[in-house]
Amino acid sequence: MGLRFSAWNLLLSLLFLCAPVLSENLHDSHSIPSHMNHMDPSTMVFFTLKDLKIGETMPIYFRKRDPSAYPQALPREEADSIPFSLKQLPYLLQFFSFSDDSPLAKAMAGTMNHCEVPPIEGETKICATSLESMLDFVHGTFGLETKFQVLSTKFLTKSTIIFQNYTILQVPKPMFAPKMVACHIMPYPYAIFYCHSQMTENKLFGVSLAGDNGDRVEAVAVCHMDTSHWSRDHASFRVLGIEPGSSHVCHFFQADNIVYIPAPTYHD
Repeated sequence: MGLRFSAWNLLLSLLFLCAPVLSENLHDSHSIPSHMNHMDPSTMVFFTLKDLKIGETMPIYFRKRDPSAYPQALPREEADSIPFSLKQLPYLLQFFSFSDDSPLAKAMAGTMNHCEVPPIEGETKICATSLESMLDFVHGTFGLETKFQVLSTKFLTKSTIIFQNYTILQVPKPMFAPKMVACHIMPYPYAIFYCHSQMTENKLFGVSLAGDNGDRVEAVAVCHMDTSHWSRDHASFRVLGIEPGSSHVCHFFQADNIVYIPAPTYHD
């Protein structure tokens, strides 16, 4: 099939994507509200519109990973030659030489489980196995002739701190986004992008943040205005102490997420 997978690169990529939060990468917890100390730091990305104001301070988790350690993206022809379904997992574990009970096997199973969960009402989704299939999904959502912009959260400084208090430095900038596709890279031996779009209203913002340690982040954030069809188990409801449909939910995108929105059109 012409595929070239380095065992070391596969291991490094999957471990990097699945790595637990390490205590040495957390900011001194004295500055984090005490009622949040028992929560998984990786869920601390959620907030509501009332928090989105200049001078507001909130604890935020931003993972920081070396892009060179991410799984490689395969051309469509190669990706299409490899089955991608949970029922094919035994074959795939043999294909990649992973043992059945290894953390890597569990990561693969978790990704395929996530990909095979049916979309909620008003949502379309795909687990794209190549860049080409990801762009096909974007074009299918916006229309073949629609030009689009690509957005992502950007770190302006370098540090290893992944969880700390951040303060909003400027008035958040609203972005016109009648439609939006968000893509998240998933733990897998090669690049798998979980992409989804919701027909319900979303509000997108650019947010300038400063961390307690001096970190600067230009973040992309979205507010989902209708959560009535979300699972009660969604982490945002635990973090915010709300129920499905009782409130909108906002969250920051991680730096390895890709956000597509239609490019603005200008008329004379």
